[in-house]
Amino acid sequence: MSQALTNVRVLDLSNVLAGPFCAYQLALLGADVIKVEVPKTGDLARQLGADPDLNAGYMGASFLAQNSGKKSVTVNLKTAEGKAVLKRLVETADVLVENFRPGVMARLGLSWDELKAHNPALVYCAISGFGQDGPLKDAPAYDQIIQGLSGMMSITGDERSAPLRVGSPVADTISGITAAFAISSALVRRFRTGEGGFIDVSMLESTLVTMGWVVSNYLIAGTEPRAYGNDNMTAAPSGAFRTGSGLLNIAANKQEQFESLCREIGREDLITDARFAKRESRKRHRQELTAEIEAALSAHDAAHWEQAFNRIGIPAGRVLTVPQVLESPQIRFRQLLQTFGTVPGVDRPITVPKAGFRLSDGDPASSAPPPALGQHTDEILQSIGFGVDEISQLRIGGAI
Repeated sequence: MSQALTNVRVLDLSNVLAGPFCAYQLALLGADVIKVEVPKTGDLARQLGADPDLNAGYMGASFLAQNSGKKSVTVNLKTAEGKAVLKRLVETADVLVENFRPGVMARLGLSWDELKAHNPALVYCAISGFGQDGPLKDAPAYDQIIQGLSGMMSITGDERSAPLRVGSPVADTISGITAAFAISSALVRRFRTGEGGFIDVSMLESTLVTMGWVVSNYLIAGTEPRAYGNDNMTAAPSGAFRTGSGLLNIAANKQEQFESLCREIGREDLITDARFAKRESRKRHRQELTAEIEAALSAHDAAHWEQAFNRIGIPAGRVLTVPQVLESPQIRFRQLLQTFGTVPGVDRPITVPKAGFRLSDGDPASSAPPPALGQHTDEILQSIGFGVDEISQLRIGGAI
């Protein structure tokens, strides 16, 4: 099952994050992912990341993050010869993923309607900021634009700092996961019926869907969403609390968890305090309750209280930095990270995350390191019937 998508060929025409992240999820499960890139420059992510030397060599850290297990071919889709190459690739493919603005592929003569003539069973997935229709369909979109337009920024931070951008490109990655799920579902139908189909993934809608509780509280309960900072709006004490050293997330959402917490910190009196005795009254008096709890937590550091609370069934966890969680015993034990000792065009080993799940008969993992730009062009083209001389002429003419 770790290679559930073996023999599924995916053409990844996408750039930067949402599309490449989608195709990476498919590659982790064994799909044969061919990254179709612009000659000479390739995916823009090849030039993005914190290491200027890697960027200069078109192997930027942002590219390395979600392109393991793929093969790279370079094709100039603005040339007639390049279009012909893609169409022949489409004839061998099961899935095509692209994240151009709506209309771009149609202007190139490579729309779903045109490509399905070459492969009626093709699953074509288009990821865009706002979807293929609607008043915003032609507007450009990046992750931060979607975070703002989706309402996500309005509820991130607190009364002083909101609206605030989430620290990682969450709208892009949510869209990528959404697309991978939609493609996998379409493939199930395809294997059953032989039918292909067109998938229209909107970054705005994908992001909004994941804000279900916030949206429902407005649509159903009529409550205007607002930024609560580190507090959980549904319960108290539930949020981030200062300790003797370090910040600790606590989620004592049940009455019995609240009472157990009070006993563990030596403040049983809080259980019968009229301000805190019941769930709704605790929410109304959240600030006073936080002050009482933090005074008791100052006796020990966050690591001490994390262990103490978890031992008695109260969800609690330190607020860690990214380096701290990557070095944590849990992540190491679960073997989430995969290291490649040799990567073309890179002067060091690289380590990347794998899938966020494990399987009973083997965990998903990349079959190869991220590819250099155009590394597999000759190999792939020969495999679909192009001769050596033809490939040479395509290269001379700028089609590949």
